[in-house]
Amino acid sequence: MENASLVDEYGYVKDGKVFLKGYLNYEDRQIGEVKRTEQEALDYFKNRFIIAENKVGQLEKDIEEAQNKGSYLTKLVQLRKKLLGFDALGDFPPLLDRLDDQEKLLADLITVNQLKNLEIKRALIAEAEAVVDSTDWRTTADDLQEIKTKWIKTGPVDKATDAEVEGRFQELLDGFFTRRREYFNEQNKVIQERLDKYDELIRLAFRANRLGDLDAAFQEVRKLNNAWKVVGEVPIKKSGKLYKQFKKATTMFYAKYNDAKGIVIVPKVDPRIEAQMKMADEAENLSKQSDIFAASERAKVLLNSWKEIRVPFKLQDKIINERFRAACDKIFELSYLGRVLTRKYPAFELKSQSEQIRTKIREMEYLVKREKNDLQFALQDADGLDPYKDEDKQILNKINTQKRKIAMKETILRELQKQLETAGY
Repeated sequence: MENASLVDEYGYVKDGKVFLKGYLNYEDRQIGEVKRTEQEALDYFKNRFIIAENKVGQLEKDIEEAQNKGSYLTKLVQLRKKLLGFDALGDFPPLLDRLDDQEKLLADLITVNQLKNLEIKRALIAEAEAVVDSTDWRTTADDLQEIKTKWIKTGPVDKATDAEVEGRFQELLDGFFTRRREYFNEQNKVIQERLDKYDELIRLAFRANRLGDLDAAFQEVRKLNNAWKVVGEVPIKKSGKLYKQFKKATTMFYAKYNDAKGIVIVPKVDPRIEAQMKMADEAENLSKQSDIFAASERAKVLLNSWKEIRVPFKLQDKIINERFRAACDKIFELSYLGRVLTRKYPAFELKSQSEQIRTKIREMEYLVKREKNDLQFALQDADGLDPYKDEDKQILNKINTQKRKIAMKETILRELQKQLETAGY
């Protein structure tokens, strides 16, 4: 500072250059040059010190308001480094002291958070240890994935224990997924062996069709059937195709064998299907009954009984289902027509046969016309409905029911018109 031409509390001017006085363990440092006058130069760098004060103040405020205060430690270190090289005149030690205070605060918080994180990660390790030995592969994999997600979201732990907890957690994950991979590799091997066995049985079944000795072939096919039952499970998509081929081969053989031996096979009917056939027959007879109101009551009983019969989808007989539904629809539509006639024509039974039929035709034509109008309005509201949404599906089902009722009314109307023509009225 000797030979300085202008001296200030925190700096001086020497040989046209501006210097910051040394502080703490730092020596004097040139921070600029005189552009116009020495005083203006000193004032300029004094004003720049305000920037340094503001940066420290802003960092303190950010730390105070932040939830994750630990994330500001790096910013604090960077700011201290910038302050030590910042070109300004002012009292830097108090600013550095303020940063030291903030760093201590952050270090203490980080230590507390790291201890909490360590506690959380050890608890997650315990969770993983409780399930990794399970052989419920899918559920356990989902559980471990959920635990891993929590692990990733948990902050860091102290470096002294980081390698230990990370290593243990990864060891548990690797152990489980290695066992799972080995299990499925073994399962795939077993499944492939079963598929090969099924292919071999199919080949032998087709070969049995070419054997000259039918009795020996019959015994062979029986053995193949028994062997098929004990091979074991394979993926359902493949098992269906394989069984279809095997069934084709054995069916061909039995047809050939029965034909040669003169055996007539009477196909078995599932007792549930047989019960439905009887109910369909009864419903059709009820639709022809003169006392249609009694028929309607009986049809309601049949409907409830039909619902109680649980026939698997693959075994259901579409024709029987349609017969029963159509017969019940007819009964209920005729019953409704009967109620209309009873209400509107108290002396209906006193009318001649021809007049009774004509009255039924008039009323049925009116009912058809009215319900078609109702259907038209319903169809207008049905535009844009999604059949996969439950609410829309209910509306569409209601519309289909309306269509079915109209179709049955039109069928009854045609029968009445035919009856009138046949009688020659």
